[in-house]
Amino acid sequence: MKQRPIGNTSLKATAVGLGCNNFGLRIDTEASRAVIHKALDLGITFFDTADVYGNKGGSETCLGQFLGARRKDIVLASKFGNPMDDSGTMQGASRRYILQAVEASLKRLKTDWIDIYQLHKFDTTVPLEETMGTFDDLIKQGKIRYGGISAVAAWRLVDLQWTARHHGYAPLTTCEVEYSLLARDPERELIPAMQAHGLSLLPYYPLASGFLTGKYQRNAPKPEGARLTKGKRYEAMFMTDANWTRIENLQAFCTQRGRTLLELAFSWLAAQPVVACVIAGATQPEQLEANVKAADWALSPDELAEIDRITGHG
Repeated sequence: MKQRPIGNTSLKATAVGLGCNNFGLRIDTEASRAVIHKALDLGITFFDTADVYGNKGGSETCLGQFLGARRKDIVLASKFGNPMDDSGTMQGASRRYILQAVEASLKRLKTDWIDIYQLHKFDTTVPLEETMGTFDDLIKQGKIRYGGISAVAAWRLVDLQWTARHHGYAPLTTCEVEYSLLARDPERELIPAMQAHGLSLLPYYPLASGFLTGKYQRNAPKPEGARLTKGKRYEAMFMTDANWTRIENLQAFCTQRGRTLLELAFSWLAAQPVVACVIAGATQPEQLEANVKAADWALSPDELAEIDRITGHG
């Protein structure tokens, strides 16, 4: 796979990365080992995790256990800020907590540094200077290489970048946000702000929780064990009448070209200049092979325009 730049940094990553939220929770230890090693064998160089993944620490622990000497071969991203306890003391973006959280993540990951350390959600209770100043200190100490944020409004992102510039702190380099063929709201404000400030986008839910895999049919039984089958919340989020119509039209678009909906979902995201890496989770090694292959479709300008029309953005 080709290497793509991440923001205005020296880091590069493969077009397809590995989302690690399944480790330590949805799949057991041996299954996690198999997926991690398969990703390394396929040449995947971007691994995305968080301290809360895997029932609070399980995902990072699996990565620390199974990456071994290959840790140096990848870009490792983790997140902090979401609650790690029930008391409300282990969360947020204060200097006190960031310093505590990064040490805990480094220990679980069995590494000396995290390449991209991202705030999981914006914390309105902490001054921007405190958060950005702490990121800057961690970068100077070599514990993280770059900072980032997840799920943030465009105006807050601009505030964070302006704060960094005003105080001489390192700016943020990534923003992780929901983005897919069925979730294009970031194009209104967030993506223009990211492009203006030199950030790369890391899309989560790139397959709309599996809706864009092509395995679902309207008015037909849903596959056993799938996320949209088990989770009513995800079904309500994605399986709307409007999205069913989009899915059916996108499927027809793919069939005409001898392609699959999975290939379209990955390749469309890979065609977006702001996207550094398409993060997708996997519970089986075979899924990784399909994900990597799916991003190889080079969509033409005419095809991209037709996709915009189908998804209501033309």
